Amino acid sequence: MAFAQLLADIARPNALRYFRAPLDIMCKADRSPVTAADHEIESALRQVIHQRYPHHAIIGEEYGKVRGSNYSWILDPIDGTKSFVMGNPLFGTLIGLMHEDETVIGLIDVPAMGEQWAGDGEFTRFNNRLNVCSATVSGCHLIERARLYATPSPHFACPDERNAVDTLSRHVAIAHPTCDCYAYGLLASGYCDLIVETGLQPYDYLPVVPIVEGAGGWITDWKGRQPGLNSDGRIVAAASKPLLDAAIDSLMRL
Repeated sequence: MAFAQLLADIARPNALRYFRAPLDIMCKADRSPVTAADHEIESALRQVIHQRYPHHAIIGEEYGKVRGSNYSWILDPIDGTKSFVMGNPLFGTLIGLMHEDETVIGLIDVPAMGEQWAGDGEFTRFNNRLNVCSATVSGCHLIERARLYATPSPHFACPDERNAVDTLSRHVAIAHPTCDCYAYGLLASGYCDLIVETGLQPYDYLPVVPIVEGAGGWITDWKGRQPGLNSDGRIVAAASKPLLDAAIDSLMRL
């Protein structure tokens, strides 16, 4: 965990140096944006990991996978690049460590907000740089009382997914488009109760798993299975098991 926080300390000033500064924005093959900040941060983190743990594998958004031992570092240098390039401060750096098929450490660092969540599946810590405290989910059990962050409609791969989330959104107390990794920090701290997303990659969801679970929450795919490297990118996170089950029941009525 201390090493993961060291990686966040390396990423943070680089992200802030580019944030709200003139940027060349490039598009990947999938038309998602990428900037020099994404490349520079991931490159720096990979170098430090290789120096400290030369036999560990690395899986990152920008430079793919480097094979290694049964430990794998998961990196998303700028989660929320669209927010980043539009001056929205709710982007973050995601760092995770997997042992075989289990994510054992996760960290969300939100540089522009000065906020960080770090968890190991048993305990999640929130550090706002002024004080340190544990993060705890709200414990909400009921769909009709839930505050939901969900993938916005244009991002769904098929009409069935869009209809399923639209239906769920009509039954919750409050629904709002997701704010990338920041939403999982808010869930861990009890400020929202439910997150539903699709189209994610392993570096988007694996680092948040021990954060949500360490805060007392639940996180699975849409079929209730533990997220892994081969998950289909459809993720549900909830403040309680009954809420998770109710959300999955609603979503899977396709």
